[in-house]
Amino acid sequence: MASGLFALLDDIAAIAKVAAASIDDIGTMAASSLDDTAAAAAKAGSKAAGVVIDDAAVTPRYVVGFSADREIPIVARIARGSLKNKLLLLLPGALALAYFLPAVITPLLMAGGAFLCFEGAEKLWEKLRPHAEAASEDATMTPQERENSMVSGAIRTDLILSAEIMAIALGTVEEAPILEKAVALLVVALGITALVYGAVALIVKADDFGVHLARKYTGVLAAFGRALVAGMPPFLSLLAWVGMAAMLWVGGHIVIDGLNKLGVPVLHDLLHAAMHAVEAAGGLVIWLVEAGGSGLFGLALGAVIVVVLHLVPRKGAAAGH
Repeated sequence: MASGLFALLDDIAAIAKVAAASIDDIGTMAASSLDDTAAAAAKAGSKAAGVVIDDAAVTPRYVVGFSADREIPIVARIARGSLKNKLLLLLPGALALAYFLPAVITPLLMAGGAFLCFEGAEKLWEKLRPHAEAASEDATMTPQERENSMVSGAIRTDLILSAEIMAIALGTVEEAPILEKAVALLVVALGITALVYGAVALIVKADDFGVHLARKYTGVLAAFGRALVAGMPPFLSLLAWVGMAAMLWVGGHIVIDGLNKLGVPVLHDLLHAAMHAVEAAGGLVIWLVEAGGSGLFGLALGAVIVVVLHLVPRKGAAAGH
């Protein structure tokens, strides 16, 4: 599934070309500029792959515990909130930033990359050292109140992840004209929202589809349905691990690249030297070295931030007592 999500991101190139073709009546943009817009949108979408996978891994938990007939409506409500986040808040903000304060794009991207590293490291810490869940307040809520609360929480989480996606996208098209930026960011916003929440809808309904197959058919189809039902919990667990690893890889890569742009090329040069050393082994090994090196740096950076944000304040509070 993870590799499928990466592959689907490449389809955003085709979406971008359709979007570009639909605005060919804009006299200020030549045909070559439209191709550049499509390429920029595809590049931006693929660079955001780590956040997309994490988004797809996070969202299904918001429909756990609801009746089957409410799962798709809840996903649809969250998807609409995600589009509002991207189109009404983040896209105009990104364009204004690119136009008036382009110099802050790289530092902001690095801050976003550090946040991804922190999120990935904290998730790993929680998996290795799980702690008791706080008592739920859901018992005092009506079903509608609980749904509204979960949707609001999901949209808040999406705002953070969408900000990362749009920031990464903006960083990949920072040299493009403002209209190309706008089209590329719009295509990324629409394409990735459709991708993420389409994938989430398939994930949350997969077990229901499996139950349908098991009840209505016999033989191979029934066996496949039962396997689908049994396989969803471990699949969701695997997806969470993949999302966590992707956050560390993408976050580490963003910070390393940003440091290089700001005149601190040490980590960038070391990583590229390692990649150059394995060139003879082929593209897959080169990618593994790059992703592994970026991920290890992301994990180290994230661990430092986790310690600073969690352990140090606790020690200070304990000292105060």
